[in-house]
Amino acid sequence: MLKEKFLEYYKAERNCSALTVESYRNDLSGFQTFFESLNEDIQWTTVDEDIIREWIIYLLDNEKMATSTVNRKISALKSFYHYLMKTGDIQHNPTLRIVGPKKKKTLPTFIKETEMDQLIDLLDQDQSYEGILSKTAIMMLYLTGMRRAELLSLQDKDIDHIQKQVKVTGKRNKQRIIPYGPELESCIQTYTQARYQLLEGQQAERFFINPKGKPLNENAIETIVKRNLTKVTTQKKRSPHVLRHTFATAMLNNNADIASIQKLLGHSNLNTTQVYTHVSFEELKKTYQNAHPRS
Repeated sequence: MLKEKFLEYYKAERNCSALTVESYRNDLSGFQTFFESLNEDIQWTTVDEDIIREWIIYLLDNEKMATSTVNRKISALKSFYHYLMKTGDIQHNPTLRIVGPKKKKTLPTFIKETEMDQLIDLLDQDQSYEGILSKTAIMMLYLTGMRRAELLSLQDKDIDHIQKQVKVTGKRNKQRIIPYGPELESCIQTYTQARYQLLEGQQAERFFINPKGKPLNENAIETIVKRNLTKVTTQKKRSPHVLRHTFATAMLNNNADIASIQKLLGHSNLNTTQVYTHVSFEELKKTYQNAHPRS
């Protein structure tokens, strides 16, 4: 059978894992069941574009599958027919012009400025080392828009107290400079003094150190952010990335241009940053609907 030949090829020649091969098997078997239900005379070599498009509609409308799942199945089918073209089993590839459904973009979740103001007031109340660490980490995320991994990799040398700017190493080791203001500088000064006392003057391996003197890790920063955001919001997402979204949205709402926000966030593509304009527009609609008497 053509399907088995393909799966064996992927297993042996492409060095795919057993899990990947089984996933391909299930996807192809599902499509085979579908086209055989249309007409028992249809074979792999006689499948055309219309049958594939009908299958995609079936998966979306009848099976209620997510677009990501459907696109994965299409990818498996494309790989299979590409293989059949290479082996000469078919002369025309029916998947060549097949385009998968576009995934619906979800708007980024962010915290309102009033809620962030409330949170900052609450953070000021805890002057323990852990409290100072929490406030500084949250303020760094909120006032610079850096990613979680970027925050965790920071070292003392990355922070320029004179110019009030921080050097961030982002994805693919791309570096960018983010300016910051006196409020964050005050947090940094308070934190570094507390850290100096904790480490008894020893040099820190990373800028952010937990109460045991070890570099802050992913679980710790997730816990810090979630625990504190819970105090001011009931929304489901309460991660460090939400603070990155909050930074971008606040910048846009306060008249920053989209190109500047792109540079600060370290986005290589402006389209990635454009999503925040939709966030601001949604907020504008809510304000209009709540405020205008005839909306």
